[in-house]
Amino acid sequence: MSKLKLFIYIIILSCSSILYSQDSNPLYAVAVDFTPVLNTPDYDNVFGGATRDSLKLDDQGLIREMEFIAFPNTVFEIIEKIPKGDHSIFKVVTEDYPYKSSSLYVDSRFVEVTSTKPEDRVKKMPGKSEILQNIIKFEGYGYMWGGNYAVGIERMLTYYKPSSEIDTPLKNKWSLKGVDCSGLIYEATNGSTPRNTSSLIKYGRGLEIAGKTADEISGMLEPLDLIAWNGHVIIVLDKNTVIESTPDKGVHKTDLMKRIGEVMNERLPVNDWEGTEGLRFVVRRWAE
Repeated sequence: MSKLKLFIYIIILSCSSILYSQDSNPLYAVAVDFTPVLNTPDYDNVFGGATRDSLKLDDQGLIREMEFIAFPNTVFEIIEKIPKGDHSIFKVVTEDYPYKSSSLYVDSRFVEVTSTKPEDRVKKMPGKSEILQNIIKFEGYGYMWGGNYAVGIERMLTYYKPSSEIDTPLKNKWSLKGVDCSGLIYEATNGSTPRNTSSLIKYGRGLEIAGKTADEISGMLEPLDLIAWNGHVIIVLDKNTVIESTPDKGVHKTDLMKRIGEVMNERLPVNDWEGTEGLRFVVRRWAE
């Protein structure tokens, strides 16, 4: 091969990652199953690493590269294609996850590609009693950062197969089993509520809790009210109980008065998140 032909060949290979957003005919991808969405294209490093038998975890044991799990029929616009042998990693955007802080990437094996923009995923909010039943059935599941499909995705153990036998706790994390705090309500509502707490703190209607005591606030609460701040959400189940997902305990129930007391030892109740500063929390009523 001449040097000129070799040079052209190298240029073609280097351009194999195509910026579809610059094309007059953008491509789209539709999730055919529950689809992990990461903030890095390097899935191999997260799921397996150099030795192919370890997960990339932070000091809290969390996969911080996880953003969320897209529901079936979620529509993505493909921005970039990164070939990976028998599959590709797509850089994408989606209206189902409107947060701009991170780039989003999906494995092509979880989606179908089309040149015609599909209809957006239909979001059908369940009734209040069904949502409560859905939430309660998740009690006992572990905490998964970015998780909103509690049973997990077994195909991750096939697509990114560990090179050696791994124990059950690691398998659970590898398959993304469990939910985080906002993922708990997101899954229970079939992906109809906002995915992150940065949106939940402004979702629905704020209750007038500023200046009130824990007893007064607890007396105002109804099932599915959200006790929230930017970073965590607690869901009211009934007059006596709340439920949440935390890294140390997973999905668990707590006495309502006890939990409000703990929150108020650290945070100030405010009526609206906007326009206030410091450690605070709001109560949002979105299910009437």
